[in-house]
This record gives sequence, C-alpha cells and structure tokens, in this order.
Amino acid sequence: MRRKWIAGTLVILFIVAIGTAVFARGSLSFLSGFGQETKTESKETAFYSQTYFIFDTVVNVKLYGEHAKPSQLEYIKDLMEDMDQKLSRTLETSEIYRVNQAAGKQAVRVSQDTFDVVQTALDYAVDTGGLYDPTVGPLISLWNIGNEGAHIPSEPELNKAVHLIGYKDVEINSKERTIKLLRPGMALDLGGIGKEYTADRIAAYLNSQQVDSAIINLGGSSIIALGSKPDGQSWNIGLQDPDKAREEVLGRVLIKNKTIDSSGVYERFFIENGVRYHHIMDPRTGYPSRSGLKSVTIICDSMSNDAPSSTAVFIMGLEEGIKVIKQHLGVEALFITEDNQIYMTPGLKEQIRFNNPNYTVKTID
Repeated sequence: MRRKWIAGTLVILFIVAIGTAVFARGSLSFLSGFGQETKTESKETAFYSQTYFIFDTVVNVKLYGEHAKPSQLEYIKDLMEDMDQKLSRTLETSEIYRVNQAAGKQAVRVSQDTFDVVQTALDYAVDTGGLYDPTVGPLISLWNIGNEGAHIPSEPELNKAVHLIGYKDVEINSKERTIKLLRPGMALDLGGIGKEYTADRIAAYLNSQQVDSAIINLGGSSIIALGSKPDGQSWNIGLQDPDKAREEVLGRVLIKNKTIDSSGVYERFFIENGVRYHHIMDPRTGYPSRSGLKSVTIICDSMSNDAPSSTAVFIMGLEEGIKVIKQHLGVEALFITEDNQIYMTPGLKEQIRFNNPNYTVKTID
C-alpha cells in the first residue's frame, strides 16, 4: 500500500444511512450527492448498511447485490475495531500508543498490520521528501485542531514540536517486527494512512466474498466505490462546496470502481483573531499549510497503488502538485484555489459537473 498520509477532509457528500444496521430487500432508492432521490431500482436488490463511529470519524459501509450479507457487516466492524486498537495514537491500549510511550527508550514489538502501515508511511515520507511525515504526532497534539481547546501555540512550543519531527529517526526491524523512535518525545500519527490501509482490507474482504457493488465512506475524506450501482450505472458523488454549509455541493462526480481521497482547509479548523487555522500541518514550519489551495481531490483505481498523497500535494501547492499528478498514470486530480479557480486533469472532464458560477473551471494541459 503506497497511498496517503494524514487525511484532511474535503467532505465528499455521499448520503449514508445513520444509525444501526439497515437490512432491506426490495425496492432500492439511490441517492445522489445532492441528497435527492434520483432513481429507484425496479427489481429486487439486496441492500445492507451499517454506520460506525471509529477512527474519530463516522464510517459508513453499504453493500448491494446477491452476495451481500449482514454477517459481512459484523466482520467489517470487528476488522475496524481491531485496526483502531493497533493504530490509534490516543488509545492507551493501542500498539502505536505503546511505541510512542517508549520513544527514546526501547523498541516495541508490534503486529504485522501495524508494522506494514508504519513501513508504508516511512516509504511515503521518503517519496515526498518529508512533506508527509508520520512523526508529526507532537505537532498534531500541540495544535489539537478539531478538539476543544485548540489554539495557536507559542513559538517555543512550536519549535520544540518541529524539532521532534523526523521520519529518519524511526528504526524498524522487519525480522523482529519492532519499531523504535530514537528520540524522547517523538510520536507517530498514522491518521489517514491507517484508515486507508483498513479500507483496503475491507475492499479485499468484500472482493473475496464476491460483493461487487459497495460504497465505503470513511468520514467524507475518503470513499471507495466498489464496482458500480447494482443497475450498472455510475455512483453519483457530491463534492462539498468549500465556502458553503455542509451538504451544499460544488458539483458531482460520476465514478465506477474508483477511490476518492481529499484534503481541504475547512472541515476541521478554528478561528482566532479573525484568522482561520486549519488542520493540514506543514511539518517544515509547524503551522497550517499556506499553499494557496482550498482543497485537493485525487481519484484513482485503488488506495493501494502509487498515487500521491493528497495532503502532501496540498502542501506543495498548485504548480508543484500538478507536476506530481502528471507523473502518475491513471490518477486524476481536482485542485481548488483560494481565488476560486478549479483546475482538473483531462480525464475528469466528462465525469464532473459543477454548479457554482463563482468558480472558474480550467482543464490542466
């Protein structure tokens, strides 16, 4: 798995069932990203849905078709809980928490899952020159954005946190399956990369179960659209307008068997002295990134391919980000700038329709 990073959130508005599991057989309504019913399936179609609060976000899984079963939702729930127990930075019983507590002291033996995620994170840190760095934990904790008490840290606090960041000071031993942070105070934060690893595990499981129509929505920042709708049509996904309230969309994208991953400035933030501080941290400065972008959305075949990190691309900014996207075949991207320009790769031209006249849409050459 070589995919992203620390997940930011351009909210991708696929309407999900909130609450307990929904088990239904019969007429199935499909909902667009606009929250309106657009089509009702005339034939009988199995439909199972479950919403979970895990990884500090709402995760929704919808399964369709003759091979979909309620027991699969239980398996997925157990899988996510297991991964959270391994990868959470804040859960005191997790493996990553134990690794962080042992920073500067000793190596910690971990499960194969945790080892694989950390290995992938370190590989990606190398690939991005540290724009994605899994040791950003001290900085995330310091700003605490998205939680009560978020504030601008003092310069001494920021300097201390930034000096603790350094993926080169993570020592891993594949034979012993151990991880060691070499300096006291260092901390791993696997954020979105842990979610995506889990999502890939879910998708692989559903494929093994012959479920060929499903939506996995990880808090709005990442969506896996497995196959197509049961009637063969594309999934209709709404893209959040960055300047509007939740569920007001900028446009919609039609996809089949794709993943969508986004990073944006407006889902988690606080305002102090009239300035908005979002959660996408630049590990070089210790401050929220100031790249001139509102959001980056990446669409590709799988989270497990070599598509670039939307967070790293966001920090790079428009010009450098476009260069990186062009280096990856089969990867499409959408950039929204602070001056209301939308730049999209040519492959999205027929897939996306925008409905906000305040934005100017340009196709990347």
